[in-house]
Amino acid sequence: MDISIVIPLLNEEESLQELHDWIARTMQSNRFSYEIIFIDDGSNDGSWNLIQTLSQKNESVKGIRFQRNFGKSQALNAAFKEASGEVVITMDADLQDSPDEIPELFNLIKEEDFDLVSGWKKKRYDSKIRKNLPSKLFNAAARKTSGLTLHDFNCGLKAYKNEVVKNVDVYGEMHRYIPVLAKNAGYQKIGEKVVIHQARKYGTTKFGMDRFINGFLDLITINFLTKFGKRPMHLFGLLGTIVFFIGFLSSVFIGVSKLVKLYQQKPAILITDNPWFYIALTCMILGSQLFLAGFLGELILRSKRKPKRYEVSDKLNLPKD
Repeated sequence: MDISIVIPLLNEEESLQELHDWIARTMQSNRFSYEIIFIDDGSNDGSWNLIQTLSQKNESVKGIRFQRNFGKSQALNAAFKEASGEVVITMDADLQDSPDEIPELFNLIKEEDFDLVSGWKKKRYDSKIRKNLPSKLFNAAARKTSGLTLHDFNCGLKAYKNEVVKNVDVYGEMHRYIPVLAKNAGYQKIGEKVVIHQARKYGTTKFGMDRFINGFLDLITINFLTKFGKRPMHLFGLLGTIVFFIGFLSSVFIGVSKLVKLYQQKPAILITDNPWFYIALTCMILGSQLFLAGFLGELILRSKRKPKRYEVSDKLNLPKD
């Protein structure tokens, strides 16, 4: 199969038929073999019923339905496991991503051997204050921390080699930073393509301040995991050792100073009356706790099992396991 088109959605009933027809025309005109995987992330409108209808008319349509809303990252994760096309294309269901971009994205992966190509919505039709400004902040921070020079990390329209989606673990709000996850997994040929951004035709945006905050927290998480995810002791153990020795040397200095004054028969206060004693004691306690945190992190890392992050209630034209 040439292409798997992955489309996560939440309450997008109005746009699904038009999107499906547009994709089908594009695939047929380019003679691609394809599948469309719709992931219903807990919609409470008629989205799933429409996906069922589409699957009966077009055997290339497949579906995954979550029991409730788990988030876009979990939806992508579930679909990536099922995707069988040589090239995997992700796009949003709100008609703001154009299926006409798919052939060129496909060629960039197949002919120019990119591992991942991310869309860049150079000209946007979103609210400048509500979405454009936060997106610019996200992208600037992601470029700074990841070393990737992409302009639009959060663009829903992306193309991947199949092996890439099988080797990245997307969760939380990590869908924003899949190029970073791919780079961390060892895929270095990551490109960018300017794509058309269309004004939303139906429904309302799902973007809110909670996603703005969660996105930055996930960026910090990625940055931390990239450097210390496999060796937490390298961070916590080092910090703990430094802080402990600062406290230990300070307490030694306080004790020696007291003994010197006693030897010289000079007045000296009790060690417990010296405020620096409590600072030194606090440093030793914090240092020990940081060291133990690193040790526990190593133990957890070696015995961890991946948590189940979503519950699938139904599937269409896909294995039921």
